[in-house]
Amino acid sequence: MANGSPKQHQLEAKRKRLTWILGVSGLCVLFYVLGAWQHTAAPTNLAQSITKVACDVSKFAGVSSNPSSESAILDFNSHHQIQINNTDSVNEIPPCDMSYSEYTPCQDPRRGRKFDRNMMKYRERHCPTKDELLLCLIPAPPKYKTPFKWPQSRDYAWYDNIPHNELSIEKAVQNWIQVEGDRFRFPGGGTMFPRGADAYIDDISELIPLTDGSIRTAIDTGCGVASWGAYLLKRDIIAMSFAPRDTHEAQVWFALERGVPAMIGIMASQRLPYPARAFDMAHCSRCLIPWHQNDGLYLIEVDRVLRPGGYWILSGPPIHWKKYWRGWERTAEDLKQEQDAIEDVAKRLCWKKVVEKGDLSVWQKPLNHIKCVASRKIYKTPHICKSDNPDAAWYKDMETCITPLPEVSGSDEVAGGVVEKWPARAFAVPPRIRSGSIPGINAEKFKEDNDLWKDRVAHYKNIISPLTQGRFRNIMDMNAQLGGFAAALVKYPVWVMNVVPANSNPDTLGVIYERGFIGSYQDWCEAVSTYPRTYDLIHAGGVFSIYQDRCDITHILLEMDRILRPEGTVIFRDTVEVLVKIQTITNGMRWKSQIMDHESGPFNPEKILVAVKTYWTGKAKQKQQ
Repeated sequence: MANGSPKQHQLEAKRKRLTWILGVSGLCVLFYVLGAWQHTAAPTNLAQSITKVACDVSKFAGVSSNPSSESAILDFNSHHQIQINNTDSVNEIPPCDMSYSEYTPCQDPRRGRKFDRNMMKYRERHCPTKDELLLCLIPAPPKYKTPFKWPQSRDYAWYDNIPHNELSIEKAVQNWIQVEGDRFRFPGGGTMFPRGADAYIDDISELIPLTDGSIRTAIDTGCGVASWGAYLLKRDIIAMSFAPRDTHEAQVWFALERGVPAMIGIMASQRLPYPARAFDMAHCSRCLIPWHQNDGLYLIEVDRVLRPGGYWILSGPPIHWKKYWRGWERTAEDLKQEQDAIEDVAKRLCWKKVVEKGDLSVWQKPLNHIKCVASRKIYKTPHICKSDNPDAAWYKDMETCITPLPEVSGSDEVAGGVVEKWPARAFAVPPRIRSGSIPGINAEKFKEDNDLWKDRVAHYKNIISPLTQGRFRNIMDMNAQLGGFAAALVKYPVWVMNVVPANSNPDTLGVIYERGFIGSYQDWCEAVSTYPRTYDLIHAGGVFSIYQDRCDITHILLEMDRILRPEGTVIFRDTVEVLVKIQTITNGMRWKSQIMDHESGPFNPEKILVAVKTYWTGKAKQKQQ
């Protein structure tokens, strides 16, 4: 007889099965609780890592605590589960030695000396190799002060911010700059305008139309401290002023400290970093550029960047040589030969001599190339370039051929299309878009882009109070696209350096100039052609998504820190993943930051990171006893 009854076996089996079910259920509950605890821990840590940086947004130098912006602050707990390093483990980036306080990586005089002096090539851009890149923060001078607000900044700058008095001594007679106690004063003088830039511009205005809105963009080659550009601004003309980093120490730096657009640059062997047909007017006042040499190469480059019908103004040697030749310490014959050579190059470029009066000579580029093509039977050189992208200007050598203009159907037609007069020009559909030259962009999309930026700037005003308080003057847009950001700011006392990343497709910098704004090409894996601490606000929309796989974004952020003034502001727009990477790095750069929702609300995958560079300076070198 078998041990036990069948009923006992069944009860034992049921008991084991129930025990197993209860055990498994218990484990499930335990793991669920553990999982839920871990699940909530990550966003709490992330929120802490953000609020540790700046829980109270009102503490930011550049971010307001306006109640209307509270809803814009990004709620990571609700929307995101991304694990990043806590601020406890932030990699602090140290300050550089004070000897780097004025460092310009791609125009470093020490590096430049290694390069060819022929055609001034050693003063062109020569950027550090990957091994030479600095991993430190460029320090401000020990007594650095917030620059004067515009328009006072046009006439004054703090001595401690740019402690260089060489120009005040070297150019004392010419009234470029004077030292008055703890500040510099800019009287508006220049080598060829002893009565001041204002009176000099009035003289030009008698020769060409400066006040009817037809001239808006200008380029000043060899600009000094940019007084010409400074005094054009009140006439609604914006000039791109450039000069090399040379023996006239810090001239471009002074220009930017004054709140006047400027770049470090030189006419040497490479094209200027601007598109074709960009400027309505070009200017040289004793700029020492040898216009008649190298087969007219430099005048050919001016021709490339001048708009059809644009003007070239020349003052200083050799103009009016009969009066000045003794003071210029050159022979009359030498100066006459130089002027004759310049006149000859201008004729070969099909320019028309408008007038020569007093110390000024003015030429005008033709509206189109109909007659110029025909004249090649007479002038064999320079020929008209064949297969060339006229806008290509990033590390591209100049050529001794005329940049072709777009074709026209009649001799009175403006090649490439007519631009509206300023200020209508800012929002009128640019000729490059009207003609279909920019792939994927038509008049409707252009209008949509303007509306988009109008909304964005209205949003920025709510979260960044200095935007409407006049504390920002120099602004850089790192990825300017159609120039919508600059257009939306046109009513404020600011100017924008519109940067289009080099080799962008489509290339939109020509559109920006047609709208009456200025800008430059730039590869963000390299440093900008400017001095440290020259911009108040930097806008970086989508830049890091473009460059994160091309180069180390830490070095892009360090370059932004170099050119940003203490207490300056940066607005990043990107995916939250990219912004978290950025914030992790900037937490170690003495920046305070806050991630916020897109202006359209939390469901847009693009977010906004507003960051402020805190005020700090380098330490003064102690004198040895």
